[in-house]
Amino acid sequence: MNKSKKLKIYMMLGILFLLAWVLIYFNLGHFSKWFTYQFLNLKPDTRFSSAVEFFAFDAPKVLLLLTIVVFVVGIIRSFFTPDRTRKILAGKKELIGNILAALLGVATPFCTCSAVPLFIGFVTTGIPLGVTFSFLISAPLINEVALVLLYGLFGYKVALIYLSTGLLIAIISGWIIGKLYLEKYIEEWVFETKASLESKDTSKTSLWVERIEYGVKAVDDIVGKVWIYILIGLAVGAWIHGYVPEDFMASIMGKEAWWSVPLGVLIGVPMYSNAAAIIPIVQALLEKGAALGTALAFMMAVIGLSLPEFIILRKVLKLRLIIIFVSIVTFGILVVGYLFNVLI
Repeated sequence: MNKSKKLKIYMMLGILFLLAWVLIYFNLGHFSKWFTYQFLNLKPDTRFSSAVEFFAFDAPKVLLLLTIVVFVVGIIRSFFTPDRTRKILAGKKELIGNILAALLGVATPFCTCSAVPLFIGFVTTGIPLGVTFSFLISAPLINEVALVLLYGLFGYKVALIYLSTGLLIAIISGWIIGKLYLEKYIEEWVFETKASLESKDTSKTSLWVERIEYGVKAVDDIVGKVWIYILIGLAVGAWIHGYVPEDFMASIMGKEAWWSVPLGVLIGVPMYSNAAAIIPIVQALLEKGAALGTALAFMMAVIGLSLPEFIILRKVLKLRLIIIFVSIVTFGILVVGYLFNVLI
């Protein structure tokens, strides 16, 4: 391990220790009040001070949780490679394959950017189209960053709701696509191409020291890239918390507005963002009166129905199949939105 890598590791461990110290020795509620009203000497009961207190409360908690979970998940992910994932999914019956593919989409480190090579690899190794779509829906829609942020900001119940509904959307959507027999809408060149997904086979790593290094690398790759988006998202959420009137937000995204769920999806699709940036904003929207189902639908549309994903998939899918795919997933997200607006 070279000096630059060691320096990054020491810096991450130092930040982790600092955040842990803040959480253990300070009550975050007291810390955020001290930081806002004593350290910064802001006047209480103002919109700006309320926004700063919101930010100071959530930022240390979220960053610490994210670092710990990404490290652990990074170690788990060292057991998976694209080749191993294909072998697990190959030869499975459709419904079992859909369930397994959706679960693997949560556990494996593939995102929208990996859609083209993964799709080619899955198709050329005989994995059913519907099973492939369950994986491709689940992988970007459900990720450890989203789960950690939801758990940290809303608690385990909302995190489980997100996980379970995301899995259901991936499983059911993939199953429906499989039953429609839409293979003819895959671009012909895909079947003529052999998958070339060469990567280091971390699944054969025997030393736990190497797996721990893989976990550290995951923190460097993921947390190192998204921390700024987390802070930006928290800052936007803090602004909403401090400045957006509750009555205004409730009128747009509240339960009483029947059109709030489809509106949330429509707003979410062109907003290309990741979970790190969007979930703190969702938290602020909920505090201002947005309904949980509407907020979940908005978040899922941002994460799982992004325009860049459609552009990438257009390289391997004909337009009709993309439209069918988007329609089925959108319908699933709308059902989730309306269901939770009624139940909660």
